[in-house]
Amino acid sequence: MCAEVIPAEHGHVADLQDSSLLCTCRACYLLFTPVEAGRGRYRAVPDRYLADPEHPLSAGDYEELEIPVGLAFFLRSSQRGEVAGFYPSPAGATECRLDLAAWARVATDHPLLSAIDDDVEALLITKSGDAVEHFLVPIDACYELAGRMRLTWRGFDGGSEARQSIDEFLAGVRSRARTLAA
Repeated sequence: MCAEVIPAEHGHVADLQDSSLLCTCRACYLLFTPVEAGRGRYRAVPDRYLADPEHPLSAGDYEELEIPVGLAFFLRSSQRGEVAGFYPSPAGATECRLDLAAWARVATDHPLLSAIDDDVEALLITKSGDAVEHFLVPIDACYELAGRMRLTWRGFDGGSEARQSIDEFLAGVRSRARTLAA
C-alpha cells in the first residue's frame, strides 16, 4: 500500500470492494484498524482465534446448517448484510448458499457464531464422525486453508499429503484459540 518492504511476519488488510487481501507493513495495518478508516473500503484483519467449549456445536446443529462437507467457514458480509458459507476445495473457496434462518436458530445457542467481526473474521467448522469443532478465526487463516488445499490435494479424496496439511492447520488453530469470554 505504501511501498515499504513487507517482512515475512506481517498483517493483512481486507479490500472489501475487491474481496481480496493485501499484505501490509505494520503502519498501514494499524491505519486500517478503525472500522471507519479508508471510507469503509479497507479493514485490518485481526489476529483473533477463539473457541467456545461452553457451547459446543452438536452433530444436529451441523446437520441443521446443511453443510455437505467436513470443513467449511462462514463470513458475515457488511456489504450484503448476510452470512455466506464457503467450502475450501482444490479449486479454491467455493461459496455455498446458506439457510440464514437455520444460521439464526443455531446462533441463538452458540455465541461464537455472533461474535465474528464482519468481513475480517470467519467461523471455521470442522466435523469428523460425530465430533464437531468450531472456531472464530481471522479471514486470512481461511485463505491459508484454501491455499493449502489447492497446493496439496490429489485425486478424489485429497490424499495423505492434503489430510496431513489440513490436520496441521487445524492443530495450529486449536493451539492459538483462546476461550470466548462470557
